Amino acid sequence: MNILKAANEWIKGELFSTPFFVLFGTVFLVASLGFLQLGKTEFARAYIIPTLVAGTLLIIIGLGLFFNNKARQKSFPIEYQKDTTAFVESEIARTEATLKEYRNVVFTAIPIIIIICALIILFVDKSIWRASAITAIAMLVIILLIDGTASARVQDYSDKLISVEKQ
Repeated sequence: MNILKAANEWIKGELFSTPFFVLFGTVFLVASLGFLQLGKTEFARAYIIPTLVAGTLLIIIGLGLFFNNKARQKSFPIEYQKDTTAFVESEIARTEATLKEYRNVVFTAIPIIIIICALIILFVDKSIWRASAITAIAMLVIILLIDGTASARVQDYSDKLISVEKQ
């Protein structure tokens, strides 16, 4: 198996999925503008700041991941040709750390935060708190969806790396 080809396939998948953060961030920003222009009730106006913040965060996440992965894509061939064994070992360590981060943050912390936000919606009567909690849930669900597919890609890439290392 050509590990450089597997690395490039993985990074292409990442480069395809990260713009979705920017896309959804833009949707949140447009929604914020819509609430600003068309919001007549207190509850509608309460969404202006939360959707603006969520949109900005999603765009920052998306752009950060995109440019980080783009730089990594350029460094793959150089690192691979310099020392193939070190490249595979460093990629295994990185994928294991990434998978651990996904387990701890994406699949544990985010669902807990979603539950807390749902409780805020139920028990807090202020419009800004409810709008913030609903927006946070929407943003976190988007992160879960995008990172869920990314986690599967990293796991597949990690399995390929480990199989190469065992050869």
